[in-house]
Amino acid sequence: MSETIKHAIIVCHPAEQSFTLSVAERYAEAVRAHGHEVVMRDLYRLGFDPVLQDEERHGKPRADVEAEWAALGKVDVFVLVYPIWFGAPPAMLKGYIDRVFGAGRQLGHGEGGSGSLLVGKRLVSLTSSGSLKSWLSEKGVFGSLRTVFDRYLVDVFGFAETARYHFDGVGPEMEEKDVRFHLADVEKAAKEVMSRLSPNWEPYKPVR
Repeated sequence: MSETIKHAIIVCHPAEQSFTLSVAERYAEAVRAHGHEVVMRDLYRLGFDPVLQDEERHGKPRADVEAEWAALGKVDVFVLVYPIWFGAPPAMLKGYIDRVFGAGRQLGHGEGGSGSLLVGKRLVSLTSSGSLKSWLSEKGVFGSLRTVFDRYLVDVFGFAETARYHFDGVGPEMEEKDVRFHLADVEKAAKEVMSRLSPNWEPYKPVR
């Protein structure tokens, strides 16, 4: 019997009733429905400390980071769920990448530490913004994210591949039908990720 595929969902938003949290939960529901395992890391509710200390830059992870890796366990897919603020991810998420993904790596070295646990894994980004995707593309935001959070992380940590899905026009005045539309697309994204993980994966067929 093959091992269960595990998704680590790292979600970052200060409001517990946010669209971002809804995206994380819908993705989790979609993959669990197909027997996949989920570990949810809600950075704000966890009170994660994003501040990288000097000793960590020299390959000495702190106790809270070691505890985080223990909580993650063996992961197949890392899913980053976050809003785009001022053209970039929230600082707390960047700190998570600095401290957790980069744990044990020595300053100036391209390999080592917990980074070896990321080699060959998949990285999925589920992002949202109040601005339209076309406007963000015009301003170079998506090009920057693809460079820094996709290609660069592949090169540095050895991810097998990355996938990025974006939901725009998100805000406090968003109509319920638009929320449902976006969350349906989250399910589609989850199914696409699963199909790339398992060649014999069969899409969900609703019972009529």
